[in-house]
Amino acid sequence: MARVRNWQIQREMEYPFPESRPHRQFAAVFDLNKCIGCQTCTMACKTTWTVGKGQEYMQWNNVETKPYGGYPMGWDVRILEKLGPQPWEGTTYTGKTIFEAAPPGENVLGYLKEDLDWAYSNAGEDEAAGSLDRGAYETMPTHKLWFFYLPRICMHCTYPACLAACPRQAIYKRPEDGIVLVDQNRCRGYRECVKACPYGKVLFNPVLRISQKCIGCYPAVEQGIQPRCVTTCIGKIRLMGFLSKPDEAKADRPMDFLVHARKIALPLYPQLGLEGNIYYIPPVNVPREFLRQMFGPGVDHAIESYLKGKEDPELLGLLHLFGDTKEIIETFKVFPGPQEAAGYDKKGREIVRVPFKEPDYLRPFYDAQVGVYRHNIS
Repeated sequence: MARVRNWQIQREMEYPFPESRPHRQFAAVFDLNKCIGCQTCTMACKTTWTVGKGQEYMQWNNVETKPYGGYPMGWDVRILEKLGPQPWEGTTYTGKTIFEAAPPGENVLGYLKEDLDWAYSNAGEDEAAGSLDRGAYETMPTHKLWFFYLPRICMHCTYPACLAACPRQAIYKRPEDGIVLVDQNRCRGYRECVKACPYGKVLFNPVLRISQKCIGCYPAVEQGIQPRCVTTCIGKIRLMGFLSKPDEAKADRPMDFLVHARKIALPLYPQLGLEGNIYYIPPVNVPREFLRQMFGPGVDHAIESYLKGKEDPELLGLLHLFGDTKEIIETFKVFPGPQEAAGYDKKGREIVRVPFKEPDYLRPFYDAQVGVYRHNIS
């Protein structure tokens, strides 16, 4: 085992291969306060990538309901139970990662998902935690019911568990953008990657007898276009870009700003040790204890900063750019004059500009020019 630096847990850890970061790291931020669970992202991914034989139950993108939903079923509960206690001291994780807790002879602590685990992707949908002692139709000032939607794709980890576990080295991380892919010519379907991935994002195709997974829509990314799940999102909760290491972060780059500068976007289960590159703005309506287990010790700061967004024009401007262009925003800028936010491509060309507040237009009830009455005049 090599010693590598994992900035999400603020320490070095064990990993089967030496640290080898890509030139640029594919990353995305999902705002969980805006996800409505419509599954448009899921269907966009499904119709684009998983319509072949053996892919009937595959969802490279899925949206599950927390706390009771999961695809594959119980993926998070099961791996957290196997991992055991996960203590933090401040922002440093002092427990074991899934690489450090691996049993003798294996590189990763994991479990092999069963076929039926993949068959009920909407189990637990819209189920809330807690209970009411009266009818749910009543408004109760202290009621504790809550749930939220968690959209998930492959994390395209800096230290992928699937790559660490593959005996044929059929899984690789692209040096140009950090997207993790399966070489389907080398894969022999041993399913060690399926067993190893704690997020359940490597799937087995029983017809082709090989593993398959989210490819980060790399053909689009190579053309400067964001992935399908990002561009089709109805709620505009997603933004894809490229993330730097903390010591190389630049505040005018969207991912760096959200993850490193403002620290409102957090990794999913950082204690697992993979340094995943899909980040989440935590939901403000969920008990903090649950969120701290899920996103680490930065939850309180993230939520407080998000709720004070009106006092932070740069943050508010960047949040307005979510979902407003298909192109990858390499840098952004906020203008205080008329309050606007603009995004630029890698050549510095402006590709999108949005106002903080849309202008209001009042049209006449009767339009004499075309001789019609309008029911909606604003």
